[in-house]
Amino acid sequence: MTNLGRVELTGCGHADVRLPSPLEEVDDELLREHGVRLLLKRDDLISAEVPGNKWRKLHPNLRAAHGQGHSTLLSFGGAYSNHIRAVAAAGRACGFSTIGIIRGEEHLPLNWSLTYAAQQGMRLEYLDRTTYRSKHTPAVVDGLHERFGDFYLLPEGGSNALAVRGCAPIADEIDEDFDAICCACGTGGTLAGLAAGLAPTQEAIGFSVLKGGDFLTEEVRRFQEEAGVVTDNWSIETGYHFGGFAKHPPGLAAFIEEFHARHGVLLERIYVAKMLAGVYDLVARGRFRRGSTVVALITGPAEGT
Repeated sequence: MTNLGRVELTGCGHADVRLPSPLEEVDDELLREHGVRLLLKRDDLISAEVPGNKWRKLHPNLRAAHGQGHSTLLSFGGAYSNHIRAVAAAGRACGFSTIGIIRGEEHLPLNWSLTYAAQQGMRLEYLDRTTYRSKHTPAVVDGLHERFGDFYLLPEGGSNALAVRGCAPIADEIDEDFDAICCACGTGGTLAGLAAGLAPTQEAIGFSVLKGGDFLTEEVRRFQEEAGVVTDNWSIETGYHFGGFAKHPPGLAAFIEEFHARHGVLLERIYVAKMLAGVYDLVARGRFRRGSTVVALITGPAEGT
């Protein structure tokens, strides 16, 4: 049963979340033609400020940060990072100070994304792109501690062993039988957790939004090993990046527009639309047997919604 309200994170305040997220079936001629049932797991509706996999990955880390006595969260991201905005909002809701280390140089006025983070109380600092590539090395992290003092470090994208455990219960929320669950992949943490929570007969499929996403296989394996939940029931599709991260070619734009017109759901374009376009293509190619039920995890809302 859906619970819409204020959820307490022990010792660090409340956040407005909706769990479990709703499940919606897609009625589509292509799906019927191939005998595949598609369900949308609407994690984009979990929270207006910390939606989808951001909440899933952050909440166990917020508990850990509080339990370890930290009062400040520090994390990394680009100038339009969903993760940075989510950390800023979650930190404010749960009583943490937040620091966002942004890739590249400062540009004023701030874009809409960083403006939102700043409005949530986040302190914005910048790293040149060369140093940013080494952001998780001891030398860079020690330098950040010298500048900012004590903080709880959240990796870029929020993916770590705790995040994997935070995503693992997603499958338990689905009260329908299903054969496969699909998600977009940027860092691999969500896929690692999804796969860990499945029954032996189910599989998880990730769709890389990055060009050259083969490295994600090793990342997912590493995340699972660190979380102690190693499985072999997952795979990653690397052919649906549509030109690379944040690329938005006409074919993807047309898919988003048509899906919105037919089903009333406006898809987030950097992650979700690529994943769902990939699911439709796999259905058309016969990747799923007739009679299959596929779940697509909608991890975030479209911009401006």
